[in-house]
Amino acid sequence: MGINVLVSDKLNVSRYALSALLEKGKGIQVVGSVGGNLDALEYADAHQPDVIIFSFDGADGDTITIAEKITGLPKCRCLLLAESFTRSVVRQAFTGGIAGMVQQNASPYRLFEAVHRVHQGERIFDTELTVAVLGNSDCPLSERQLSVLEKLSQGDTLSEIAAQLHISDGTVRNYLLSAVTKLGARNRIDALRIAQESHWI
Repeated sequence: MGINVLVSDKLNVSRYALSALLEKGKGIQVVGSVGGNLDALEYADAHQPDVIIFSFDGADGDTITIAEKITGLPKCRCLLLAESFTRSVVRQAFTGGIAGMVQQNASPYRLFEAVHRVHQGERIFDTELTVAVLGNSDCPLSERQLSVLEKLSQGDTLSEIAAQLHISDGTVRNYLLSAVTKLGARNRIDALRIAQESHWI
């Protein structure tokens, strides 16, 4: 019996290329491909493939949220694939039960191996990604506070952050205010500086 794999990638060309590559892996069968996270959740709920691979930009918390939901389904395992991952996404995936994260510059062999190993119940996190998680044990901020600061560092407005995290503008302000208080910062810009210099984001 082969490993049934679902590919989720919003970019058509890379989705087809990834699917074609995976088909070359021994014992791997691509049973479907979708262009959106919600489509992946719907497919997984209906068909329960063995492994779902999410190819994304490495900073989208919504992808992690959907992957966490799929992880709760019987037998489904999620593997994340991106060029790079933000620290907050690595932490969220690690603590949320995601089976593994692989960088896109990995060799095809590494990807095939990851698919087989997560299917067998293992968790696959590259060493540098694990260090990014474990190296922040002294951080006083919550995952959501870090996510808000990280998006602020990317130049997003409060309204844009609220929309991406599915919360209100007021809640974003509250997270920023509490982060400022916890860090003893002068303002949100100072809080952002402290978080960046501490390598929390």
